[in-house]
Amino acid sequence: MLDQLLIYKVKKNVVVVGGGFAGINLAKELDPGLFEVLLIDKINYHQFQPLLYQVATAQIEPSSVSFPIRYVFRNNKHIRIRLANAEAVDAPNKKLETSIGDIEYDYLILALGGKTNFFGNNELAQNAISLKSTSDALKIRNHILQVFEKIVNQQNNDVEALCNIVIVGGGPTGVELSGAFAEIKKYILPKDFHRIDFSKLKIILIEGSDHTLGSMSKKSQEDSQRYLEKMGVEIRTNTIVKSYDGEVLTTQSGETIKTKTVIWSAGIMANGIKGIPTECIGRGGRIKVNRINQLTDHPNIFVVGDMAMMETPKYPNGHPQLANVAIQQANNLAKNLRRIEQQKPTTEYEYRDLGTMATIGRNRSVVDIKSLHIKGFFAWVIWMFLHLMLILSVRNKLIIFINWAWAYISKNTALRLILEDKED
Repeated sequence: MLDQLLIYKVKKNVVVVGGGFAGINLAKELDPGLFEVLLIDKINYHQFQPLLYQVATAQIEPSSVSFPIRYVFRNNKHIRIRLANAEAVDAPNKKLETSIGDIEYDYLILALGGKTNFFGNNELAQNAISLKSTSDALKIRNHILQVFEKIVNQQNNDVEALCNIVIVGGGPTGVELSGAFAEIKKYILPKDFHRIDFSKLKIILIEGSDHTLGSMSKKSQEDSQRYLEKMGVEIRTNTIVKSYDGEVLTTQSGETIKTKTVIWSAGIMANGIKGIPTECIGRGGRIKVNRINQLTDHPNIFVVGDMAMMETPKYPNGHPQLANVAIQQANNLAKNLRRIEQQKPTTEYEYRDLGTMATIGRNRSVVDIKSLHIKGFFAWVIWMFLHLMLILSVRNKLIIFINWAWAYISKNTALRLILEDKED
């Protein structure tokens, strides 16, 4: 019994801040024989961000892509969960200041993820809708459904602004949202709103560069744009949004678009925390780390995932802010923390590019795996399979698969609920 107590006392306390891909995978992989883990997040569930656009377009339920953190770690008794806001790092005293008090640590892992980057434009931040969380997805769903209710009530009035859905940002999120909206415009909404002229409904995708899916291959860029245009999406490349006041969107060229709906998916920046030296903060608010995700001059602090700015020969400007990067960094760091405790050499992180992909609606996807480009139905099947494999629970995998299968057969869903509090 005494030996067991002594073993317990020499375990190091690891505090992980953030329940995203990086935080969840790191906590799972840490050696329970060496570490006691405290996982902190401001919400009590993990969000599967790659499928949030399907929640926003009423294709799957929010509970299908949201996983209670305590349930995820129900069999890991060495992992404690606390619901709190991380407010500041007190590095000299090895303390994390939180909304529930100061927490001491032996190792601190910051995995706070990213947030929408409005590039300092407060008007856009106030009036556009972002898509970074389950609550954002529900907000979009509620908003879109309410827009169509308003169109029904204002059929004899000017409904141009209601009929223009603008998505800013031609990356995977923007492309997938545009394709999903084009599909529900064609197959689903006309069944619910019989007297709306859907030929007036415009889905407009605005991209600042000269093509969509800028991080993917030229073939994927061309295929995605062709798919979207075939589905009726208006694509405006080389276009920068200057302002949006909730009624009119204005571009830098002076073009205006009347719209009640602007969904912003044009940028990401790291979530911040006080106590990090300013010289450690890089572009986009990311924190500069070495090749084992360690903060310079602070050997007990590590940063993983979207927050981390790791410069390597292959990625001199930092790695792409993707789920695969977060998962791989977390796994590598878990192994390195064990090596540090065992006084063994650490292993530098090197990103293994497993490929990139995006779906553009029913039977249409693009996949890049190294030099291989796949498109169409087979790419769509690959996209579905890989996303299902990343879902945390078997139950949720099954529910999502059933929803997808039903939607594929019926070209319909039954999830078009407006869920929000109404004042009496």
